Amino acid sequence: MQHDPDPQYPKRMEMPHLTMPVSERDHRQGPATAAVTLVEYGDYEYPYCSLAYPVVKEIQRQLGPNLCFVFRHFPLTHMHPLARHAAEAAAAQDTFWHMHEMLFEHQDALDDEHLLPLLDWIPSASSGMCAPMVLPIG
Repeated sequence: MQHDPDPQYPKRMEMPHLTMPVSERDHRQGPATAAVTLVEYGDYEYPYCSLAYPVVKEIQRQLGPNLCFVFRHFPLTHMHPLARHAAEAAAAQDTFWHMHEMLFEHQDALDDEHLLPLLDWIPSASSGMCAPMVLPIG
């Protein structure tokens, strides 16, 4: 009789799946057919998400086209809801990733005084020129 050294763990484990699969609605960098998909649920105001930002950038650099990176908002809205709105306003201009980087790289300046002027002029992907942006409040 053969003895299984660790019966708690099956020899072959099925990979977990996202409840909501990655789709066109997501903010995504990299090919959808990449070997690895990394989904981050993040909040631009939360300090630990800011600490993860350079780690994700390094993973993207190392894996290149083998990585599909997805960012999904998971904000602590009672702390600072404006940053999420800023990113979505940028997404409407096809400049989500530019704003994403700005928000994480300047996390110490996400109050209204610093964030609202940033929204006024953000590059428009279609023209390459800066264009006024309207922030959806509410």
